[in-house]
Amino acid sequence: MIIKEIKVKEVITKSNLPVCDYSANAYVGCEHACKYCYASFMKRFTNHEENWGQFIDVKYWDKIKNPEKYHGKEIFISSVTDPYQPCEEKYKRTQALLEELKNSGAKLSIATKSDLILRDLELIKSFPNARVSWSINTLDENFKNDMDKGVSIERRFNAMKIFHDNEIRTTCFISPIFPGITDVKAIIEKAKDKCNLIWLENLNLRGTFKYAILNYIKQKHPHLVSLYDEIYNKGSNLYWENLDKELQSFAKKQGLEYKTNDDSFAKPFEAKPVIVNYFYHSKIKKSAQKNH
Repeated sequence: MIIKEIKVKEVITKSNLPVCDYSANAYVGCEHACKYCYASFMKRFTNHEENWGQFIDVKYWDKIKNPEKYHGKEIFISSVTDPYQPCEEKYKRTQALLEELKNSGAKLSIATKSDLILRDLELIKSFPNARVSWSINTLDENFKNDMDKGVSIERRFNAMKIFHDNEIRTTCFISPIFPGITDVKAIIEKAKDKCNLIWLENLNLRGTFKYAILNYIKQKHPHLVSLYDEIYNKGSNLYWENLDKELQSFAKKQGLEYKTNDDSFAKPFEAKPVIVNYFYHSKIKKSAQKNH
């Protein structure tokens, strides 16, 4: 792992994402090296020759002069890296960012695959309506290890439960859903007493990792080759349409609310989770909305 320390003008930037006003990334690159990482496009802006997942730039910035300007604003930590990847234990740049924003009134949304975040539990609790999400797309540790270098699924669930027990808004982000591999229902069953939101996102193959994932399917799951060809080469939405209907029915039987929009995004802590479908297919969303 190539690690460099760099100086940046600012760590918080305006965001075009619909779920936040600003984004903050204390690192460039990510040690978790997820094979499906959408942020791998960032490599071309880094001047690194190493592959994505093999380098980290540790950011240092001038202390935020007026943190109160973020009062009431949603800040997403982190949009293109994991704020609690292993190097955070040493460099503590995410912790430094949180300390600078403390008492600012900013709303935090933190996404991670790590349980290192437990270190900052009390600090995060000091922010109004903070939300923390963990990405979990399998209960199979072997498949997880094939896909990323993050901590085990059990450790993620344990951290989620601790935050939930502390009445911090917690999200189980079932993403990306691998067709024929991710058992969404089983994950919901395990997560439903540990979070108050469950987000669903389909595997969206694009960019440089499309070949890598399809090659992995060919090698490890050859019985799924035709399914992945239908979805990712021929553009069929049938799998997602059927899964959407299946999960709507499953949620109803579980007594869980199922939505196809993010109006539950800003809700306060609730003990019973709401399932939100973020499949990126307008056809599915329209279909689901009709059923509601």
